[in-house]
Amino acid sequence: MIMEKINASSEGYFVLLGFSNWPNLEVVLFVIVLMFYLMTLTGNLFIIILSYLDSHLHTPMYFFLSNLSFLDLCYSTSFIPQLLVNLWGPEKTISYTGCMIQLYFSLALGTTECVLLVVMSYDRYAAVCRPLHYTVLMHPRFCHLLAVACWVSGFTNSALHSFFTFWAPLCGHRQVDHFLCEVPALLRLSCVDTHANELTLMVMSSIFVLIPLILILSSYGAIARAVLRMQSTTGLQKVFGTCGAHLMVVSLFFIPAMCIYLQPPSGNSQDQGKFIALFYTVVTPSLNPLIYTLRNRDVRGAVKRLVG
Repeated sequence: MIMEKINASSEGYFVLLGFSNWPNLEVVLFVIVLMFYLMTLTGNLFIIILSYLDSHLHTPMYFFLSNLSFLDLCYSTSFIPQLLVNLWGPEKTISYTGCMIQLYFSLALGTTECVLLVVMSYDRYAAVCRPLHYTVLMHPRFCHLLAVACWVSGFTNSALHSFFTFWAPLCGHRQVDHFLCEVPALLRLSCVDTHANELTLMVMSSIFVLIPLILILSSYGAIARAVLRMQSTTGLQKVFGTCGAHLMVVSLFFIPAMCIYLQPPSGNSQDQGKFIALFYTVVTPSLNPLIYTLRNRDVRGAVKRLVG
Protein backbone atom coordinates (compact mmCIF):
# COMPACT_ATOMS: atom_id res chain seq x y z
CA MET A 1 0.00 0.00 0.00
CA ILE A 2 2.85 2.39 0.81
CA MET A 3 4.45 1.76 -2.61
CA GLU A 4 1.09 2.34 -4.33
CA LYS A 5 0.74 5.58 -2.40
CA ILE A 6 4.20 6.72 -3.48
CA ASN A 7 3.42 5.86 -7.12
CA ALA A 8 0.14 7.77 -6.96
CA SER A 9 1.80 10.92 -5.75
CA SER A 10 5.01 10.60 -7.82
CA GLU A 11 3.70 12.99 -10.47
CA GLY A 12 3.41 15.60 -7.72
CA TYR A 13 0.15 17.22 -8.78
CA PHE A 14 -3.60 16.85 -9.16
CA VAL A 15 -5.84 18.19 -11.93
CA LEU A 16 -8.87 20.03 -10.55
CA LEU A 17 -11.42 19.56 -13.33
CA GLY A 18 -13.84 22.01 -11.72
CA PHE A 19 -16.20 23.44 -14.34
CA SER A 20 -14.25 22.27 -17.41
CA ASN A 21 -17.42 20.78 -18.88
CA TRP A 22 -18.76 24.35 -19.22
CA PRO A 23 -15.85 26.35 -20.72
CA ASN A 24 -18.13 29.31 -21.56
CA LEU A 25 -19.32 29.40 -17.96
CA GLU A 26 -15.82 29.65 -16.51
CA VAL A 27 -15.33 33.34 -17.38
CA VAL A 28 -18.70 34.20 -15.83
CA LEU A 29 -17.86 32.17 -12.73
CA PHE A 30 -14.46 33.90 -12.50
CA VAL A 31 -16.15 37.31 -12.32
CA ILE A 32 -18.78 36.11 -9.82
CA VAL A 33 -16.26 34.35 -7.56
CA LEU A 34 -13.90 37.35 -7.64
CA MET A 35 -16.76 39.71 -6.74
CA PHE A 36 -17.89 37.56 -3.80
CA TYR A 37 -14.28 37.09 -2.63
CA LEU A 38 -13.73 40.86 -2.55
CA MET A 39 -17.02 41.22 -0.63
CA THR A 40 -15.83 38.56 1.83
CA LEU A 41 -12.50 40.32 2.40
CA THR A 42 -14.04 43.77 2.75
CA GLY A 43 -17.02 42.83 4.91
CA ASN A 44 -15.21 40.55 7.33
CA LEU A 45 -12.22 42.88 7.73
CA PHE A 46 -14.71 45.68 8.43
CA ILE A 47 -16.32 43.69 11.28
CA ILE A 48 -12.95 42.67 12.78
CA ILE A 49 -11.53 46.21 12.71
CA LEU A 50 -14.73 47.85 13.95
CA SER A 51 -15.12 45.36 16.82
CA TYR A 52 -11.52 46.03 17.85
CA LEU A 53 -11.65 49.82 17.63
CA ASP A 54 -15.03 50.51 19.27
CA SER A 55 -15.13 49.80 23.02
CA HIS A 56 -18.94 49.50 22.92
CA LEU A 57 -18.50 46.34 20.84
CA HIS A 58 -16.15 44.67 23.34
CA THR A 59 -18.84 42.17 24.28
CA PRO A 60 -19.05 38.34 23.97
CA MET A 61 -21.36 38.60 20.96
CA TYR A 62 -18.92 40.70 18.94
CA PHE A 63 -15.93 38.73 20.20
CA PHE A 64 -17.44 35.58 18.69
CA LEU A 65 -18.58 37.49 15.60
CA SER A 66 -14.98 38.66 15.08
CA ASN A 67 -13.86 35.03 15.34
CA LEU A 68 -16.48 34.09 12.73
CA SER A 69 -15.28 36.86 10.42
CA PHE A 70 -11.65 35.78 10.81
CA LEU A 71 -12.71 32.18 10.10
CA ASP A 72 -14.54 33.21 6.93
CA LEU A 73 -11.52 35.21 5.76
CA CYS A 74 -9.16 32.27 6.25
CA TYR A 75 -11.62 29.74 4.85
CA SER A 76 -12.16 31.68 1.61
CA THR A 77 -8.45 32.39 1.19
CA SER A 78 -7.60 28.69 1.62
CA PHE A 79 -8.94 27.86 -1.85
CA ILE A 80 -10.49 30.83 -3.73
CA PRO A 81 -7.16 32.21 -5.12
CA GLN A 82 -6.43 28.74 -6.55
CA LEU A 83 -9.99 28.54 -7.90
CA LEU A 84 -9.61 31.92 -9.64
CA VAL A 85 -6.35 30.80 -11.28
CA ASN A 86 -7.98 27.59 -12.52
CA LEU A 87 -11.06 29.42 -13.85
CA TRP A 88 -9.00 32.02 -15.70
CA GLY A 89 -6.42 29.89 -17.49
CA PRO A 90 -6.03 26.49 -19.11
CA GLU A 91 -3.84 25.23 -16.27
CA LYS A 92 -6.00 23.53 -13.65
CA THR A 93 -3.34 21.80 -11.61
CA ILE A 94 -2.53 21.91 -7.92
CA SER A 95 0.52 20.33 -6.35
CA TYR A 96 0.11 17.21 -4.23
CA THR A 97 1.33 19.12 -1.17
CA GLY A 98 -0.89 22.09 -2.03
CA CYS A 99 -3.90 19.77 -2.26
CA MET A 100 -3.11 18.29 1.17
CA ILE A 101 -2.76 21.75 2.70
CA GLN A 102 -5.95 23.00 1.05
CA LEU A 103 -7.94 19.98 2.25
CA TYR A 104 -6.61 20.26 5.79
CA PHE A 105 -7.25 23.97 6.29
CA SER A 106 -10.60 24.18 4.48
CA LEU A 107 -11.93 21.21 6.46
CA ALA A 108 -10.46 22.51 9.74
CA LEU A 109 -11.94 25.98 9.31
CA GLY A 110 -15.32 24.63 8.17
CA THR A 111 -15.54 22.34 11.22
CA THR A 112 -14.47 25.16 13.52
CA GLU A 113 -17.30 27.28 12.15
CA CYS A 114 -19.84 24.53 12.95
CA VAL A 115 -18.77 24.56 16.60
CA LEU A 116 -18.47 28.35 16.77
CA LEU A 117 -22.06 28.78 15.57
CA VAL A 118 -23.15 26.60 18.52
CA VAL A 119 -21.21 28.81 20.92
CA MET A 120 -22.80 31.91 19.40
CA SER A 121 -26.26 30.42 19.88
CA TYR A 122 -25.41 29.69 23.54
CA ASP A 123 -24.35 33.33 23.93
CA ARG A 124 -27.74 34.47 22.56
CA TYR A 125 -29.50 31.98 24.87
CA ALA A 126 -27.66 33.37 27.90
CA ALA A 127 -28.42 36.97 26.86
CA VAL A 128 -32.16 36.39 26.36
CA CYS A 129 -33.02 33.65 28.85
CA ARG A 130 -30.54 34.42 31.65
CA PRO A 131 -30.02 38.19 31.42
CA LEU A 132 -29.34 38.70 35.15
CA HIS A 133 -26.57 36.08 35.09
CA TYR A 134 -25.21 36.96 31.63
CA THR A 135 -22.00 38.67 32.78
CA VAL A 136 -21.21 35.69 35.02
CA LEU A 137 -22.08 33.05 32.42
CA MET A 138 -20.19 34.79 29.61
CA HIS A 139 -17.11 35.88 31.54
CA PRO A 140 -14.29 37.04 29.20
CA ARG A 141 -11.99 34.19 30.26
CA PHE A 142 -14.74 31.65 29.61
CA CYS A 143 -15.40 33.21 26.19
CA HIS A 144 -11.74 32.85 25.29
CA LEU A 145 -11.78 29.21 26.42
CA LEU A 146 -14.85 28.54 24.25
CA ALA A 147 -13.15 30.13 21.24
CA VAL A 148 -10.00 28.04 21.77
CA ALA A 149 -12.14 24.88 22.09
CA CYS A 150 -13.78 25.69 18.73
CA TRP A 151 -10.44 26.06 16.95
CA VAL A 152 -8.83 23.00 18.58
CA SER A 153 -11.81 20.72 17.81
CA GLY A 154 -11.89 21.86 14.17
CA PHE A 155 -8.18 21.34 13.51
CA THR A 156 -8.14 17.99 15.36
CA ASN A 157 -11.09 16.65 13.34
CA SER A 158 -9.47 17.82 10.10
CA ALA A 159 -6.20 16.06 10.97
CA LEU A 160 -8.12 12.76 11.32
CA HIS A 161 -9.98 13.16 8.01
CA SER A 162 -6.90 14.34 6.10
CA PHE A 163 -4.81 11.42 7.33
CA PHE A 164 -7.38 8.79 6.33
CA THR A 165 -8.11 10.48 2.98
CA PHE A 166 -4.50 10.76 1.81
CA TRP A 167 -3.58 7.35 3.19
CA ALA A 168 -6.03 5.68 0.77
CA PRO A 169 -3.99 4.59 -2.31
CA LEU A 170 -4.83 6.59 -5.43
CA CYS A 171 -3.05 4.28 -7.89
CA GLY A 172 -1.96 7.01 -10.27
CA HIS A 173 -5.30 8.79 -10.56
CA ARG A 174 -4.80 12.56 -10.61
CA GLN A 175 -8.03 14.06 -12.01
CA VAL A 176 -10.21 15.43 -9.21
CA ASP A 177 -13.76 16.09 -10.42
CA HIS A 178 -14.18 19.20 -8.26
CA PHE A 179 -12.90 22.78 -8.02
CA LEU A 180 -11.14 22.17 -4.67
CA CYS A 181 -9.54 19.30 -2.79
CA GLU A 182 -12.44 17.92 -0.78
CA VAL A 183 -12.81 14.58 1.02
CA PRO A 184 -15.68 13.08 -1.06
CA ALA A 185 -14.02 14.06 -4.35
CA LEU A 186 -10.63 12.62 -3.34
CA LEU A 187 -12.17 9.37 -2.07
CA ARG A 188 -13.54 8.77 -5.59
CA LEU A 189 -9.95 8.58 -6.89
CA SER A 190 -9.05 5.62 -4.71
CA CYS A 191 -8.70 2.22 -6.36
CA VAL A 192 -9.54 0.30 -3.16
CA ASP A 193 -12.70 -0.07 -1.10
CA THR A 194 -13.34 3.23 0.70
CA HIS A 195 -16.37 2.21 2.77
CA ALA A 196 -14.36 2.61 5.99
CA ASN A 197 -13.39 6.16 4.94
CA GLU A 198 -16.98 6.96 4.00
CA LEU A 199 -18.23 5.63 7.33
CA THR A 200 -15.66 7.74 9.20
CA LEU A 201 -16.74 10.79 7.19
CA MET A 202 -20.42 10.13 7.96
CA VAL A 203 -19.81 9.63 11.69
CA MET A 204 -17.59 12.68 12.12
CA SER A 205 -19.90 14.80 9.96
CA SER A 206 -22.82 13.76 12.14
CA ILE A 207 -20.88 14.79 15.24
CA PHE A 208 -19.82 18.16 13.83
CA VAL A 209 -22.91 18.97 11.73
CA LEU A 210 -26.00 17.26 13.12
CA ILE A 211 -25.20 17.61 16.84
CA PRO A 212 -24.31 21.34 16.53
CA LEU A 213 -27.51 21.90 14.55
CA ILE A 214 -29.60 20.14 17.22
CA LEU A 215 -27.94 22.22 19.97
CA ILE A 216 -28.56 25.45 18.03
CA LEU A 217 -32.22 24.62 17.46
CA SER A 218 -32.60 23.72 21.15
CA SER A 219 -31.14 27.10 22.15
CA TYR A 220 -33.54 28.90 19.85
CA GLY A 221 -36.45 26.86 21.12
CA ALA A 222 -35.70 28.19 24.61
CA ILE A 223 -35.23 31.71 23.20
CA ALA A 224 -38.59 31.52 21.39
CA ARG A 225 -40.35 30.59 24.64
CA ALA A 226 -38.66 33.50 26.43
CA VAL A 227 -39.58 35.91 23.61
CA LEU A 228 -43.25 34.93 23.78
CA ARG A 229 -43.28 36.02 27.44
CA MET A 230 -41.76 39.43 26.68
CA GLN A 231 -43.92 42.53 27.01
CA SER A 232 -41.43 45.11 25.71
CA THR A 233 -41.65 45.87 21.97
CA THR A 234 -38.08 47.24 21.96
CA GLY A 235 -36.81 44.06 23.59
CA LEU A 236 -38.59 41.93 21.02
CA GLN A 237 -37.09 43.91 18.13
CA LYS A 238 -33.58 43.59 19.55
CA VAL A 239 -33.95 39.84 20.10
CA PHE A 240 -35.32 39.28 16.59
CA GLY A 241 -32.55 41.46 15.14
CA THR A 242 -29.62 39.55 16.64
CA CYS A 243 -31.15 36.05 16.78
CA GLY A 244 -32.72 36.32 13.32
CA ALA A 245 -29.34 37.19 11.81
CA HIS A 246 -27.68 34.23 13.50
CA LEU A 247 -30.42 31.82 12.40
CA MET A 248 -30.05 32.99 8.80
CA VAL A 249 -26.28 32.41 8.92
CA VAL A 250 -26.87 28.95 10.44
CA SER A 251 -29.30 28.05 7.64
CA LEU A 252 -26.95 29.23 4.89
CA PHE A 253 -24.09 27.22 6.37
CA PHE A 254 -25.64 23.98 7.62
CA ILE A 255 -28.17 23.15 4.89
CA PRO A 256 -25.59 22.97 2.03
CA ALA A 257 -23.06 21.25 4.33
CA MET A 258 -25.58 18.50 5.11
CA CYS A 259 -26.26 18.01 1.40
CA ILE A 260 -22.54 17.44 0.78
CA TYR A 261 -21.28 15.55 3.82
CA LEU A 262 -24.22 13.56 5.17
CA GLN A 263 -24.46 11.17 2.28
CA PRO A 264 -21.89 8.74 0.82
CA PRO A 265 -19.56 10.26 -1.82
CA SER A 266 -20.83 7.69 -4.31
CA GLY A 267 -24.37 8.99 -3.80
CA ASN A 268 -23.71 12.58 -4.82
CA SER A 269 -24.45 13.96 -8.25
CA GLN A 270 -21.08 15.37 -9.33
CA ASP A 271 -22.34 18.54 -11.00
CA GLN A 272 -24.98 19.25 -8.36
CA GLY A 273 -22.38 18.80 -5.61
CA LYS A 274 -20.06 21.33 -7.26
CA PHE A 275 -22.68 24.06 -7.38
CA ILE A 276 -23.84 23.41 -3.81
CA ALA A 277 -20.21 23.56 -2.67
CA LEU A 278 -19.67 26.75 -4.68
CA PHE A 279 -22.57 28.36 -2.81
CA TYR A 280 -21.51 27.53 0.74
CA THR A 281 -17.79 28.09 0.14
CA VAL A 282 -17.95 31.32 -1.90
CA VAL A 283 -21.33 32.99 -1.33
CA THR A 284 -22.05 32.27 2.36
CA PRO A 285 -18.83 33.84 3.78
CA SER A 286 -19.57 37.05 1.86
CA LEU A 287 -23.17 37.27 3.12
CA ASN A 288 -22.38 36.82 6.83
CA PRO A 289 -21.11 40.41 7.34
CA LEU A 290 -24.13 41.83 5.48
CA ILE A 291 -26.59 39.76 7.51
CA TYR A 292 -25.06 40.79 10.82
CA THR A 293 -24.57 44.48 10.07
CA LEU A 294 -27.38 45.75 7.81
CA ARG A 295 -30.04 46.00 10.54
CA ASN A 296 -27.72 46.12 13.55
CA ARG A 297 -28.02 49.31 15.58
CA ASP A 298 -24.84 48.61 17.56
CA VAL A 299 -22.78 48.42 14.38
CA ARG A 300 -24.38 51.52 12.87
CA GLY A 301 -23.70 53.39 16.11
CA ALA A 302 -20.09 52.21 16.11
CA VAL A 303 -19.62 53.41 12.52
CA LYS A 304 -21.02 56.85 13.41
CA ARG A 305 -18.70 57.12 16.42
CA LEU A 306 -15.71 56.02 14.34
CA VAL A 307 -16.46 58.44 11.50
CA GLY A 308 -17.71 61.30 13.64
